Amino acid sequence: MNSLYKIFFTIVVISLLLLFYISYNNHSFKTNPLPKDTIARIDNKKKELKKLVYENYGFKRDIPIHISSKLDNNLYGLAVYSKGDIKIILNKNRFQESEDYMIDYVLPHEYAHTVMFLLGDFTRENSGHSLRWQNICLSLKGKKCDRYVDHQDIVLDKLDFVY
Repeated sequence: MNSLYKIFFTIVVISLLLLFYISYNNHSFKTNPLPKDTIARIDNKKKELKKLVYENYGFKRDIPIHISSKLDNNLYGLAVYSKGDIKIILNKNRFQESEDYMIDYVLPHEYAHTVMFLLGDFTRENSGHSLRWQNICLSLKGKKCDRYVDHQDIVLDKLDFVY
């Protein structure tokens, strides 16, 4: 009985330490800006996308990217057009889930919306995800140009093997 108690006590202590560690990491992520290496990756992707937009569509416009923790959790990103101003807002909280997905999938997706705005195409077809938008997204090397996030892509992207 004594050894069973020790095993149980050890498991409880390890579980509590793990819970504390996860809570601390979650709190740190929420209260601090994104790491500098993540910001650098976003900037590099932005440069790549800006170059593709110029090569494919002739636009040389700088599109500001804002990171916000105030977007609804169901939104990964948002392209906003207001009185000629265009910006992209990325959901900071989703970077904790998958930084790669945010940079390689969401950023080209939102950039495709900005190209649609620059072309004067404000279609509401399929909530702004028309065939024209899909073609623009693909021309910007979007990995998947779907309307919605595919959560399976996020999970499978974290696995080390090729599926």
